Amino acid sequence: MGGFEDWTVEDVLKHNAKINENVSKNSFNIKSDKVYISEKKNKYNAKKIEIDGVKFDSRKEADFYCELKIKLQAKQIKGFCRQAQFVLSNSISYKADFIVFNNDNTTDIIDVKGFKNDVYKLKKKLFEEKYNLKIIEV
Repeated sequence: MGGFEDWTVEDVLKHNAKINENVSKNSFNIKSDKVYISEKKNKYNAKKIEIDGVKFDSRKEADFYCELKIKLQAKQIKGFCRQAQFVLSNSISYKADFIVFNNDNTTDIIDVKGFKNDVYKLKKKLFEEKYNLKIIEV
């Protein structure tokens, strides 16, 4: 695989599968109705939730995933993947919540944010400088 800008949907999915075993082409099962909510909260008071066997750090992130599934089913987008990891330097990496592959062959890097801490702000700046892409925050 070349640089990120040359990646196909399959390239990103292969890359993600190496990083996160939960990510695969079958992760986006439109017909699944399994939703599990954990009572465990993270440091930002967000409840973990599981949909389609995929664990999300917040309901907001899970809701966005469901929106993407609907858009995919309606053919409004070509596809999407989640938790893609990008190397920013030897010891720093950034994990995007979602990468959306649009019908016009553009790609959106999406980060579902409830709170922007200083570490995220730094990683966002490094990512955007290195990859010449903007992170869309929802």
